[in-house]
Amino acid sequence: VPLGSKINLFGRLSGSADVYREADYNDVAVAATAGPEIRSGSDRISLEAGGIWRWLGGESYSRAVTISANYLHPLGRKAQLRATASTAFLDNRLNQLQDGQSYSLSLSYERALSDRAGIGMTLSADRQDLRDPGYSSWGGQATLFGYREAGPITLVATLGYGRLKADERLLLFPQARSDRSYRASSGVTFRNFRIGTFAPFVRATFERNRSTTEIYDFRKIRTEIGVTRAF
Repeated sequence: VPLGSKINLFGRLSGSADVYREADYNDVAVAATAGPEIRSGSDRISLEAGGIWRWLGGESYSRAVTISANYLHPLGRKAQLRATASTAFLDNRLNQLQDGQSYSLSLSYERALSDRAGIGMTLSADRQDLRDPGYSSWGGQATLFGYREAGPITLVATLGYGRLKADERLLLFPQARSDRSYRASSGVTFRNFRIGTFAPFVRATFERNRSTTEIYDFRKIRTEIGVTRAF
């Protein structure tokens, strides 16, 4: 909604759901934010405030109040820089030891190689400052991605590496959690089957998390079918 020649008021509503055959494992989340977007020359600055609600097995699991700031800066006609900072005040309904605050920063660079291909990189860091130091942690991640349009389809590939380090060990484990995560994914968007601005996609992802805490050590191969915004 325009508030002036350089200011818009916008709202965002998003949700996700992992639904299983056994309803006790269902994981549902809803987020709602609103705030102003300011244009300064070719730059855009937006501020958002809102909340996130999450349910597990139909029971309230957590809720959070969120505040974030986003900055978008074009670098010529072929590249752009995006920075995001956010904080959340967390209320875990099942475990008060996981109440607290989280902070995150990210910086992304995107560049078009042509009118049909592009690459990008994102660096991010986050801090979980929770009531129990065993759940509190520092984390960071680096992600590389690229896309290529080939006729009516768009090919997308992503590589990611992350680190996480907990402040202290949890009572049941001999040492503090320390993780190294690796992720690779590839996908295809079928733009010729577009409905409005949305198009179907398929994606395969391999993820490996090496952790000193056994319950967080895993391998995962996932395939997804869905719809995405087609530009």
